[in-house]
Amino acid sequence: MAPSTERSPRSTVVALVGSESDALLAGLHGLPALAALSLHGAEPAEATRALATASTPYVVHDADPLEHVAAAWVELFGEQSTLGTLEVEVDMVLAQFDAGVVVMPDYYIVLGPDAIDGTWRHWWLGALAHRAPSRVLPVEASASALRARLRALPTSRPWPEPAEWLPRVHFDIPDRVGLRDDHPGAA
Repeated sequence: MAPSTERSPRSTVVALVGSESDALLAGLHGLPALAALSLHGAEPAEATRALATASTPYVVHDADPLEHVAAAWVELFGEQSTLGTLEVEVDMVLAQFDAGVVVMPDYYIVLGPDAIDGTWRHWWLGALAHRAPSRVLPVEASASALRARLRALPTSRPWPEPAEWLPRVHFDIPDRVGLRDDHPGAA
């Protein structure tokens, strides 16, 4: 088991996802009260350590703790993988959450959602957003739109514990997730 981090992030943590995340993250460097960290590809414990030691009120980064779960979910519904693959990825990330090796960001900002492939868009704006709708924020992939969104992050209920919902994420079917909650009586 990987070593546990010593503490949780003190900052509000925002994960950028989408094809323009590298360029837009680089454009945030030097903003006051914000640390822009390129953490994609870093070991999970290293990324979490960087988040936990940040001393700014906001940390924006490009490392998604659910990256492998998301890919397995997309592949399952694209008939490129099996339910077993998704279950393995869920078990692995839950073990990392339990060990304190990874943490959920406070917010996900989904850059350029209209340009994201259909099933991936359903992951970000359906399966994931369904758990905490005001914590997954679609934003135009531009520096001005990103900065405006960062200046006006909504307050909302926090994420439910990953162990409460990730084991059932395979029931979140693209184009159907959230319909019952959003439209009573819809099947």
